Amino acid sequence: MEELNIIGQKARKAAAQLAHLNTEHKNRVLLLTADLLEKYTAGILEANAVDLEYGKEMGLKGAILDRLTLSGERISGIAEALRQIARLDDPIGEIEEMKKRPNGLLIGKKRVPLGVVGVIYESRPNVTADVAGLCIKTGNVCVLRGGKEAIHSNNAIVKIFHEAIGKCGLDPNILQLVQDTSRESAVAMMKLNKYLDILIPRGGAGLIQSVVQNSTVPVIETGVGNCHIYVDEAADLEKAVPIVFNAKTHRPGVCNAAESLLVHEKVAALVLPEIGRVLLEAGVEIRGDETTCRLIPGAIPAVEEDWAKEYLDLVISSKVVGSLEEAIEHINEYGSMHSESIVTENYSHAQYFLDRVDAAAVYVNASTRFTDGFEFGYGAEIGISTQKLHARGPMGLKELTTNKYVIYGSGQIRK
Repeated sequence: MEELNIIGQKARKAAAQLAHLNTEHKNRVLLLTADLLEKYTAGILEANAVDLEYGKEMGLKGAILDRLTLSGERISGIAEALRQIARLDDPIGEIEEMKKRPNGLLIGKKRVPLGVVGVIYESRPNVTADVAGLCIKTGNVCVLRGGKEAIHSNNAIVKIFHEAIGKCGLDPNILQLVQDTSRESAVAMMKLNKYLDILIPRGGAGLIQSVVQNSTVPVIETGVGNCHIYVDEAADLEKAVPIVFNAKTHRPGVCNAAESLLVHEKVAALVLPEIGRVLLEAGVEIRGDETTCRLIPGAIPAVEEDWAKEYLDLVISSKVVGSLEEAIEHINEYGSMHSESIVTENYSHAQYFLDRVDAAAVYVNASTRFTDGFEFGYGAEIGISTQKLHARGPMGLKELTTNKYVIYGSGQIRK
């Protein structure tokens, strides 16, 4: 696709400038963009209103429509994330592990940008700003391909970045947004290995698997979140109810929302009726095993596929288990290695859960909703990696870098 080739060529050319920009210059772009986002809030909201209307015509609703929605408060949050990124230490240029060899060579590792980062994503215009901010700070050029349902919002945000980039005397091609939102453009971007150094999909399971299976560009897999809350036999039940409620209902359309609830059989009769009451009152559909349906009037029987389902909606699966080991076995079989939490007052149980659950983020007595770059102190994240190479969990600044070896000699030759 010609548009993608032109974008790729411009990105490669711009990468040489951005990679060697000093920290002060990069921070100036971020801080100016943050100010302009707040200044032009009304224009962003107008563009977002067009997308929301189109989204409704497409049949988007509930949590999915919420992901597309911007507000003055959310735009202020996006601006604050950029300011937080600016305050963070710049990893580029860090020298690690400098060692002197017996022959006198000094060998070390220097942290450098990945180069050109491509991101294919759906629905969430805040991703546009998060990715752009993190890439600029780490000296990476970024090529963004959002969904058709958010094109006006994305263009409004990119336009503001371009104004700040231009005022700071930089090449606007350090940030490019693909205008063609067809499936063909996504497929073409997956084959752009001549220009892209890494490709990151952010969206539903269908998008992520399509990129993983079809891309010739190296991929970092992110986002699918079948996250569990396990209420242990030693749980403080007064903590358990609000943790489950928050993890499911705070923003059900995001990947760190809880999709599954596990409860130990010894406390099921004590806690499930109250959990069921607050969830049902909030409009959550509960799909449970036999014991759950008996303890929660209004719950409906679960089927096998519910245990592995990422609903991204006000729906949760629920199962009563006989032991901590059974809970962990269930999580490791059906989970997506994203975020898992145990509610317990037993230290040994907590440590066992932390050690045995295979996930990017594992919690004790806290909501899974905290798996987020901003909450982890990264300012934002480019995605939440659910794989083990080259990054895992919320991807901040260091995850957008790689290393090069730097070697200082004094005339050595190999014999």
